[in-house]
Amino acid sequence: MSEDPAQPRDGLRDRLTDGLYGLGWGAVKKLPEPVARALFRTIADQTWKRRGKSVLRLESNLARVVPGASPARLAELSRAGMRSYMRYWMESFRLPTWSPARIKASIEVRDAHRLTDGLDAGRGVILALPHLGNWDLAGAWVTTDLKVPFTTVAERLKPETLYDRFVAYREGLGMEVLPHSGGAAFGTLARRLRAGGLVCLVADRDLSASGVEVTFFGDTARMPAGPALLAQQTGALLLPVTLSYDDTPVMKARIHTPVELPESGDRTEKTSSMTQALADAFAVGIADHPEDWHMLQRLWLADLETREDRT
Repeated sequence: MSEDPAQPRDGLRDRLTDGLYGLGWGAVKKLPEPVARALFRTIADQTWKRRGKSVLRLESNLARVVPGASPARLAELSRAGMRSYMRYWMESFRLPTWSPARIKASIEVRDAHRLTDGLDAGRGVILALPHLGNWDLAGAWVTTDLKVPFTTVAERLKPETLYDRFVAYREGLGMEVLPHSGGAAFGTLARRLRAGGLVCLVADRDLSASGVEVTFFGDTARMPAGPALLAQQTGALLLPVTLSYDDTPVMKARIHTPVELPESGDRTEKTSSMTQALADAFAVGIADHPEDWHMLQRLWLADLETREDRT
């Protein structure tokens, strides 16, 4: 049997990727904060100037969010978007060293009572977020300031050692992390909610290719059905959350009004309605702060079909 020449290259790339992330978690947190901020802003600007696939995809996505924006405006937004994305990574690499007081001081939560009231009622709560701001910082606020543990799901990454790093990082922040693949996550999440627990899910991009079609910024996208299905099956409160940065070191979070369970319709219809309500809430936060939406992948069905046509 002949050896696949791609395998050694893939293995080298995987080891390099894992090593770079390991270096980030090991070294960046030791830098003086002004140095770390300047370094990651430089990385963002250099990445943006190279105009690679991720930057071009971000710009394409932003063109849907800000219709009618000029090329100059889209370039400005994508540059700010890369800076926001690198701020997320800089904070995440340093987050394990932050004290509870520092975490609390780094986030301002609007309408936090919607979360705490739901937990106090003992019915279980699902927080659903898009890829806005720093969702790990929001999670750390929940576990350290509210002192509430929660369960989340993580996409399996390659190499496996990199996935293990992410799991260890988030578990170190007080989160229970389940793998997205395998199908067992849904049952575990449902059990946590029936026990009155908290589940947090990033829910603006479907990873299963079997999600719910929604209208999102005027076109069709697909988002995961999990949050709506979990709310239906467990009676948990479903709360959309959006995050954003500004010119201060303090991230802003908004907990939106609960997504209600429709009174009529079958399970499919209810799931569709609730997922659309999530998409609408996400769109509000993204439209207000498009530069903080870290969506560097294809999302809308038309874009996914274009990619398939090229293969």
